[in-house]
Amino acid sequence: MKLSEFELDVMQLLWQQEPCTTAQLHEHLAKTRKVAYTTVKTIIDRLEQKGAVQRCGQQGKAIIYRSAVAQSTLSDQATPGFMQRFFGGDSRSLIAHFIQQEQLNDDDIQYLQNLLKDKKPAR
Repeated sequence: MKLSEFELDVMQLLWQQEPCTTAQLHEHLAKTRKVAYTTVKTIIDRLEQKGAVQRCGQQGKAIIYRSAVAQSTLSDQATPGFMQRFFGGDSRSLIAHFIQQEQLNDDDIQYLQNLLKDKKPAR
């Protein structure tokens, strides 16, 4: 499933706030960007057509939505394209970029070391 940047933003918000109405999503989105209610409704309709969201109830005349796909599913689908687009498909460059850009504390470093240790093949 291919989603635009704005569709991904709406999905991210829906995962945090679900279940919710289009008006509730619009209210949250309007805090950080200038966006019309009709634009949010259009995005929700597109996400419903793509199977990313589904109706789960009604509140008066307002339809209540919830996600139909897990965040990890979309992350798994988006990662290869993201890595190809920004890092030429090189996972080392991707990982190095994030490590260099983040402020890591001792717990973060230990967590990453454990991930790498677990990924290393047994000899």
